[in-house]
Amino acid sequence: MKYSVIVIGDELLIGQVTDTNSGWIARHLSPFGWEASNFIVISDDRDEIISSVNDALAKVDIVLVTGGLGPTKDDITKSALCEYFGGEMVYDEETASNVLDVVNKRHIKMNEYTRLQAMVPTSCKVVQNRVGTAPIMWFEKDGKVLVSMPGVPHEMQTMMQMSVIPLLLKHFYSDNYCITHKTFIVRGIIESELAMRLDEFEKHLPTNLHLAYLPQGGWIRLRLSGHGTDNAELDRQMSTASNDLRSQIAEYIICDEDKTLQEILGDKLLKSGLTFSTAESCTGGNIAHLITSISGSSRYFTGAVVCYDTMVKVNQLRVPQDIINEYTVVSKPVAEYMVQGVSKLMCTDCAIATTGYAGPGGGAPGKPVGTVCIAVKCKDKVISYERHFPGTRDRVISRATTEAILFLIDIID
Repeated sequence: MKYSVIVIGDELLIGQVTDTNSGWIARHLSPFGWEASNFIVISDDRDEIISSVNDALAKVDIVLVTGGLGPTKDDITKSALCEYFGGEMVYDEETASNVLDVVNKRHIKMNEYTRLQAMVPTSCKVVQNRVGTAPIMWFEKDGKVLVSMPGVPHEMQTMMQMSVIPLLLKHFYSDNYCITHKTFIVRGIIESELAMRLDEFEKHLPTNLHLAYLPQGGWIRLRLSGHGTDNAELDRQMSTASNDLRSQIAEYIICDEDKTLQEILGDKLLKSGLTFSTAESCTGGNIAHLITSISGSSRYFTGAVVCYDTMVKVNQLRVPQDIINEYTVVSKPVAEYMVQGVSKLMCTDCAIATTGYAGPGGGAPGKPVGTVCIAVKCKDKVISYERHFPGTRDRVISRATTEAILFLIDIID
């Protein structure tokens, strides 16, 4: 099965926004053996939209369109598709109810532009967007399908997984067609080495099973996917393959569920009955932000000290000034004092501390921008690391955050 992706938006063509939707779609359709014929990015222009849709439907059975469904006048995808497929624009009560529900959840007021999101072509089947106001539209023509989706990545991704992919499978295969996934979170091995290690495993996988490598920077999400019409046989195949995969890389697996690192850390803390705090200099509270993004994190996370200034490290975390003078503020000894200081201050069993040069300015002799010292503590055990993360300020902060969480995961029994 081949498909095309049409991404619509003037902001993409001027470089204001980068297209991430095409790559995401390709990664999530490849496990089913579906191939992308092409990806194209076009402007918010009626003639361009109609011409691109016509060309795509002449070549493939599935066309996936993202973007141009906002409530403002420059978003014309809906009207262009209505013109191409025929019918007229009508006010749909079910869509209006969904829009109102989304707006209420966001605690914002409904306005006329938002209300107009409930106008849809009579030539489409509406798939309600549970995480946004722009409805998803399913069109059919000559046995082929076009699905128009929001351009906002998290909306498109959520609804693709929740509704669009299952509907496509059902439409082109059968009612009892099913898909299943098994995810392993892996760390301590780079993607190429992991692929070499699993080369024979992949060669012997049944043709309806597929292994995807999704590196995240410091860790890898390894997803085994299967599809078919025989549920019992698919379950047997997935169980056998999952057990075989686990046995081959057991030392690198930190979780066999599709979870974020902060969720994995939270699970370990809860299971062990441990409490946790952070002392953050170069990461500026980013670790605490991720931890508290998890509902229920108050059961183990007590708080954080964002000790950006040296005197906060000295006065609040009791880092000795002579240690800073001897080793500099970006050093393993300072990180160790920080982690013990915040653990004592917050009365927690576990803690993370970070200090470093996130850039673009700063750095010191022998410690260039990107140098980060991380200390983790669990009960009486304290371990510190010095790492260098190349790249932009945001990348340094992100990688330091990831490594810090992974280090603490490692030392919790």
